[in-house]
Amino acid sequence: MTRTNELGQLIGEPVPDWQQCEAPSRSILRGRSCILEPADPDRHAESLWEAVKADSEGRLWTYLPYGPFADFNEYRDWMVATCLAADPLFLAIVERQSGRAIGLASYLRIVPQVGVIEVGHLQFSPGLQRTTAATEAMYLMMHRVFEELGYRRYEWKCDALNRTSRRAAERLGFRFEGVFRQATLYKGRSRDTAWYSILDSEWPALDASFQNWLSPENFDADGRQIAALSNLHFPARAAEETLRK
Repeated sequence: MTRTNELGQLIGEPVPDWQQCEAPSRSILRGRSCILEPADPDRHAESLWEAVKADSEGRLWTYLPYGPFADFNEYRDWMVATCLAADPLFLAIVERQSGRAIGLASYLRIVPQVGVIEVGHLQFSPGLQRTTAATEAMYLMMHRVFEELGYRRYEWKCDALNRTSRRAAERLGFRFEGVFRQATLYKGRSRDTAWYSILDSEWPALDASFQNWLSPENFDADGRQIAALSNLHFPARAAEETLRK
């Protein structure tokens, strides 16, 4: 619905009952296949290093502003220097079955005043990639943002040339918003940044499709998915668009 002020100028929708969100706390998120714990070098660095060094080609580090790391001590020093702040707030992705940390993710650019928060610094080791735990970890972080903390907008940004990250964002239900050209520099090269987001109004439909995908009934005896997450998301979006018309 188009709105105008007393001067005839177009203005945005009012948000009369808005109250500032809380920043995410250093608390645990629990799922069926994984647990997200506040990153702790003493607790997680060793298993994380074992997980990420399985990427012998170093593909994991191409689009991150740090890495690759020469050895465990260098990796642990990076964790001590980087992973203990409130923003970015790093979470270790711990596999329930083994109890070992096999990936990292973070909340960052946290703006509770207007309800905007970003997910990033994703380190998905080879043992985490393309697993149920990888998807569930992202779902648990989204669920906290929208259901527990009441944010209005959840962002995903990546190098526009990072096809893997862009496909992941779309599969998870983020909507593409555009590319900021020459947005930054890292590792001696220019980066155009692709922007994606999920809004609070889009979350209920996405939440339902995530829950359907994560349901044990959606996996066969060998742990293979029956319905793809993207196939569950798209009907939800179609229904949402119908309601908006």
